[in-house]
Amino acid sequence: MPAADGGSVDLDLVPARLITPRLRRLAVFAFLLGVVVGAIVGVFTSVAVGALVGSLLGVPTALSALAATRRRTSMTDTVIHAHSGLRAVSVDVARAVSAELLVRSGRVSQVALRVGDGDRRVTVPLALYTADGGRELEVLPLRALADGLVSGELAPAVAMSTVLIAQLRAEARGAGLEERPLYRAVQLAREANRVPQTVLTDEEVVRLTD
Repeated sequence: MPAADGGSVDLDLVPARLITPRLRRLAVFAFLLGVVVGAIVGVFTSVAVGALVGSLLGVPTALSALAATRRRTSMTDTVIHAHSGLRAVSVDVARAVSAELLVRSGRVSQVALRVGDGDRRVTVPLALYTADGGRELEVLPLRALADGLVSGELAPAVAMSTVLIAQLRAEARGAGLEERPLYRAVQLAREANRVPQTVLTDEEVVRLTD
């Protein structure tokens, strides 16, 4: 749950410490590739053309990778803060007017919570699944989200909180994927042939805890 002193809870499904080094290597690789290609093109055309081609090839990817290293999602009390590297959005889930469960189904399937206050929306990935297993949001952030969602008066948000609590209980007892509500959301989308992406209805969200 949110820290008693108002501290921030990290909501990133994949911790920054795991992906930041890879993104930095990608940025360096893209930059160097742009330099090499630009130099080759410059030999056969002109320095200006080579520089332009190299910049168009390497710079956008390098900048995107560097911006991604600054993406963070956290929660303080009932407020979710999403930093994309270029902008920041904050939504108080206790005042939410919409709460949806998004499912993307494919070789890598994702389940995410999308919540909005009428002016802004944030999306929090909750789980990733592959044929070999998956990665789910840890206990502390799941509990923080569940507590925040249930603190408001929006019925879909309360239902979403119930799903997260059921997910926590499944994790606590070491339940298999088939018994976990977030994985059942992926199964539901596949069985209904609503791929690659869908938003579960309120009724479907309730069914995840049956």
